[in-house]
Amino acid sequence: MKKSSGVMTGSEKAAILLIALGKNYSAKIFKYLREEEIEQLTLDITNLRSVDAEMREAVINEFYELCLAQNYISEGGIEYARQLLEDAFGNERAYELIGKITSSLQVRPFDYLRKVDPEQILSFIRNENTQTIALVFSYLKPQQVALVLGELPPEQQAKIIEKIANMDRTSPEYIKEVERVLERKLSSLGMEDYTVVGGIQSTVDILNSIDMGTEKRILETLDEYNNELAEEIRKRMFTFEDIVKLDARAIQKVLKETDNKDLAVALKGSSKEVKEVVMNNVSARLRDMLTEDIEFMGPVRIKDVEIAQQKIVNTIRHLEEVGEIIIMRGEGDDLFV
Repeated sequence: MKKSSGVMTGSEKAAILLIALGKNYSAKIFKYLREEEIEQLTLDITNLRSVDAEMREAVINEFYELCLAQNYISEGGIEYARQLLEDAFGNERAYELIGKITSSLQVRPFDYLRKVDPEQILSFIRNENTQTIALVFSYLKPQQVALVLGELPPEQQAKIIEKIANMDRTSPEYIKEVERVLERKLSSLGMEDYTVVGGIQSTVDILNSIDMGTEKRILETLDEYNNELAEEIRKRMFTFEDIVKLDARAIQKVLKETDNKDLAVALKGSSKEVKEVVMNNVSARLRDMLTEDIEFMGPVRIKDVEIAQQKIVNTIRHLEEVGEIIIMRGEGDDLFV
């Protein structure tokens, strides 16, 4: 397949980029694609007969320039990006890159807040209504939301989580109005359809990033007036007790990354089933040591147990992110490695 990069389709360029990145990185990227996108890319990769060095370099350079343009837009908006890109690549190329970004990648609203300290975000939204806060949170990183959410009044936390979970489609006019109220503007991309934000998965991502005490309190409060939603959220979350669903090899991977002191404290407050699963996947020497530590450590604060368990859950989520463990969401939440 001999084509110059200028007449190739976007999918063909993506196929060349994936080949250049290698199978390990490509496999990680595939996890974030839709089934039809994977099918098309697989077909394009299969149809590639040869990719010369010049073609590969052109595709990689274009990808780099688009990433640079996207980053500039996220930092300061389209005009800011245009100035920097013009300095780097000239007027014509800057115009092309901005056009591609605004027509396909689409700048996320509130992107400027994704780089702001959580305390500053708190000052932005503290006096806003619950619906507005939920909208803003839907566009932020779950880790940011977790920190800000923990600083809000307990009675407000569950309400915000409920709003995010029930959020489906939000008009671009309303999003732009909220941005104006927060006195920061992002350039409009002229989207005519409605933007899908929030939803159950957004809620799960936020709660997965927050401390277990706050997570438990939010779900218990939500139980009181929307038990069905609370249960749906729980089904999609991975908790410390879910470690019993891990394959033996996955458990061993997790335990290798876990401090033994944290493990002992975490097991102190766990169920008999969890203790048995963990003990069955450690050496006899470590099993004896853990048993002794648990027996002689005395009473442990619930908060300390939650912190230790959260560390282990974070390890599991990290291993999933880097491809060591794949968590299959759905019936039974089966996990494979």
